[in-house]
Amino acid sequence: MDQGAAADYIVVGAGPNGLAAAITLACAGQRVTLFEAAATVGGGVRSAELTLPGFTHDVCSAVYPLAIGSPFFESLPLAAYGVEWIQPGYALAHPLEGAPSVVLQRSVEATSAALGRDRAAYRR
Repeated sequence: MDQGAAADYIVVGAGPNGLAAAITLACAGQRVTLFEAAATVGGGVRSAELTLPGFTHDVCSAVYPLAIGSPFFESLPLAAYGVEWIQPGYALAHPLEGAPSVVLQRSVEATSAALGRDRAAYRR
């Protein structure tokens, strides 16, 4: 993305969506200029050594449940750069005061089985 050439498109923000837009346009042969106000690109999908050397932390978000099904992400050679999609057995949990926690699992059957009287409503 050459900032010296006239741009067909200007993309503001080098977070995931801005980068996706800029890449898609550039791959379609468009001239793109990408602007980012922060010192680093990536938006909420950045990591950095925040505590000790060698310990990389997520700066913002860390969970992207829909990314693995994204045609855009699927089109990128992410594995060549060491990206590995990890899917935990439990997607999320919500503690309840005075009651067992609710846990969302990857299996609808397993999740609904743990919901007691609400299991039928969950499966609808």
